[in-house]
Amino acid sequence: MTFNAIRGRATTTPLTTISCTIAAIAAATLAGAWFFELVLGYRPCPLCLDQRVPYYIAVPAGLMLGIMARDPKYARLARWGLIALGLVLVYGSGFGVYHAGIEWGFWKGPASCTGTLRPPGDILSSLQNSQFVPCDRAAWTFLGISLAGYNALIAGALAVLAFLGARRPA
Repeated sequence: MTFNAIRGRATTTPLTTISCTIAAIAAATLAGAWFFELVLGYRPCPLCLDQRVPYYIAVPAGLMLGIMARDPKYARLARWGLIALGLVLVYGSGFGVYHAGIEWGFWKGPASCTGTLRPPGDILSSLQNSQFVPCDRAAWTFLGISLAGYNALIAGALAVLAFLGARRPA
């Protein structure tokens, strides 16, 4: 670490800006999901919860890469980290496409979340206490795009940003 980095005077690089931007947008996406869930009362399906995992990775990873990129000694490692983060976000985008395809009926989803509920034990009391949310119906859409579709778009855009950022000079 350079003396300036220790004293808090490291320069802000394009890698730092891009990494922190990815972290901020990922955090805003999670906040939006929590807003729909906790404030508006939309219960997430199992696939919706799984789609959040890449964002849970992107927030701390983006911040860590942003800090690393401030020191020229770690800029190359930060670039490789952005590539890895981009791959995580590509996975997240693909998962969003998969979920949106289930909602549109393009393909079948997992049996565990498409309406084939088989509660064990006392069936009547299990059904009354059930919190089952089907994955094959969009709970909310805007401009014809569901939350899963927006997740695919956001994660895809963040992946492109990560890959472009990895190509930037330190």
